[in-house]
Amino acid sequence: MNKNFGQRIRAKLRSLEPRVLTEFDRPGLAWAKPWLDGHDVFAFTRNPLARGIAIGLFCGLIPGPLQILASMLFCVLWRGNIIAAAVATFYTNPLTIVPLYALAFEIGSFLIPGKQSLPPWNGDVSALEALVEWVKAMGWPLVIGLPAMGLLFASWGYAITQILWLRPVIVRAKRMRDARAAKGAS
Repeated sequence: MNKNFGQRIRAKLRSLEPRVLTEFDRPGLAWAKPWLDGHDVFAFTRNPLARGIAIGLFCGLIPGPLQILASMLFCVLWRGNIIAAAVATFYTNPLTIVPLYALAFEIGSFLIPGKQSLPPWNGDVSALEALVEWVKAMGWPLVIGLPAMGLLFASWGYAITQILWLRPVIVRAKRMRDARAAKGAS
């Protein structure tokens, strides 16, 4: 990966923050600007961004239109970036929801004692009706598996964002350490 690519991404994200906050200069929203700015919900720095991504990955498994609303609420509570959280919820969509729910069922089956098997898909009815029946038939393994998988995705998202954001710092520290060691050896 080009080392300037990461710097350009960080610079682009940081340039978004003032533009987003200027939208709150409008008369009806001006009252919220100091509070929102103080809670880092539009901050594109490492920690709010990582928290926002983690919150979005967790809330992405919430059914339907509640994903973004829940991620916004959690971002306000835990000072995460709302925009990153909203974008991160889009990993769930009509194409990915069935495999994700099947994976959540398997995780729940692993966590619950006893043997559970994935219920069959009923192809005799419409796709939406079949999905609703299938999800209802999953029961407790799905109820246990979804939050467990959400926590797993959230922790991975948080860690990966932190690592990618700190990568240039780590590389620079290693380069400085190697230069000091080379200087000390001569």
